[in-house]
Amino acid sequence: MVFSSLEFIYLFLPPVLIGYLVLRHWGWENGIIWWLTIASLVFYAWWTPVYLPLLLGSVVINYGFHRVLRQVRDKFILITGIVFNLALIAVFKYADFFIGNANLVAGTDIPMLNLVLPLAISFFTFQQISFLIDTYKGDIIKCDFGRYMLFVVFFPQLIAGPIVMQKETIPQFKLPVFRNKLALNLAIGGTLFAIGLFKKIVLADGIAPYANQVFSLAETTNGVPLEAAWIGALAYTFQLYFDFSGYCDMALGLARLFGIRLPVNFNSPYKATSISDFWRRWHITLSHFLRDYLYIPLGGNRSGPIRRYSNLMITMLLGGLWHGASWTFVFWGGLHGAYLAINHGWDALSKKGYVPNVLPRPVGNLLSRGITLLAVVVAWVFFRAESFTGASNIIHGMTGFSTVYEPKLWEGALTGTMQVWAMMVALAAIVFLLPNAIEFTEKYNPVLGLKNLVAQRRSEGFLPVRWQPTTGWALGVSVLFGLALIQTYRLAEMTEFIYFNF
Repeated sequence: MVFSSLEFIYLFLPPVLIGYLVLRHWGWENGIIWWLTIASLVFYAWWTPVYLPLLLGSVVINYGFHRVLRQVRDKFILITGIVFNLALIAVFKYADFFIGNANLVAGTDIPMLNLVLPLAISFFTFQQISFLIDTYKGDIIKCDFGRYMLFVVFFPQLIAGPIVMQKETIPQFKLPVFRNKLALNLAIGGTLFAIGLFKKIVLADGIAPYANQVFSLAETTNGVPLEAAWIGALAYTFQLYFDFSGYCDMALGLARLFGIRLPVNFNSPYKATSISDFWRRWHITLSHFLRDYLYIPLGGNRSGPIRRYSNLMITMLLGGLWHGASWTFVFWGGLHGAYLAINHGWDALSKKGYVPNVLPRPVGNLLSRGITLLAVVVAWVFFRAESFTGASNIIHGMTGFSTVYEPKLWEGALTGTMQVWAMMVALAAIVFLLPNAIEFTEKYNPVLGLKNLVAQRRSEGFLPVRWQPTTGWALGVSVLFGLALIQTYRLAEMTEFIYFNF
């Protein structure tokens, strides 16, 4: 059950929201906490019920470590708790990866475990590791089991983040927060969810087939045409952007429906002027976690430039492995580690005056954004590809030096490409010309009260807002409307095909 599914929108969310509103009206704080906790467990069990005991066991054991650490602040207990959490990830997520590599290197035949990956195990273990570390540092004074459990399993952030810290959410689990500004929370939460849903089902899912086709063919052939390679790379670049952006918007919106403010996890990363800036905008909570709980404990930048670059590389390699048990993910992390090392080295040379600044600021800004985006696109190829063979085929195709041995395989991908490029130009306009959902809702002034609405209608129009329409907004609305029409047309074609063939 994903946020964009009909089951979630029509069967799960309405009763959960109604129950919350009833308990909010009664002023029952613990009732709200346990209602949201039970709903979150149902949401999790909908995917893989067999792993619900694993999640519950992890929560109970980690809360036990927390209670012990509060009384006896012992480093050995902290390390034991961290090892326990990392062992869960190692067994369920990486065991077959390590076994396969051991068999390959040593020539052994150790049988695979073939364990099904528990949903969200990386997210709920990382959150609990941060909680134990904060307990050890004395940053947590008191937290009962109900609030702790909701902190871990709260369904808007459970399956794909953001990775929340206890100080960001647990203090919000109280009645004054739940009862504060209901109309505003529903308006902003609903707006964010609707924007995210549109990004996911119209924009991301609309461009995904073109990326899937190219990456699938790249795994089975040795040559990728120049145009097809760039279509695949750029289509996936936009697909991932709107998929993750849409999910982040929906997560923030869902939490806001219940009065909870989750940390922003996405902030127009393709507008970044450097790789450092990119990681301040992309998966922001993961970047903060890796920085605070891995990079800084390794020594950060406190022991000279060589150690700093080594720490950056280790952090990003492990960050890549965190995304998935595959060497392509590790290589993606290594690429970003190298990018960051180059970025910091260039900054250091610039500050010392070794790099002359001869370009006008607008030109330099545009060049920085272009180079950063190109580096990100290249790295995404390895992130998406199923193997190094597929990734290298697409990279060679992007350079124009790839020899296409089976051109007939690519006829489908290279037919009617004008529509694909038009879609990507439209997506680029949305990415670079329009504000993101967070910026939009910061400027949005919802008016839900009838008296206020009538008064404002007379003075400002039907729907008063603080922002004023601009050329960019007009272009953006036109683009969104055009893409919606394209998707509607494609859905009609699909329906007609199913009707006449089945």
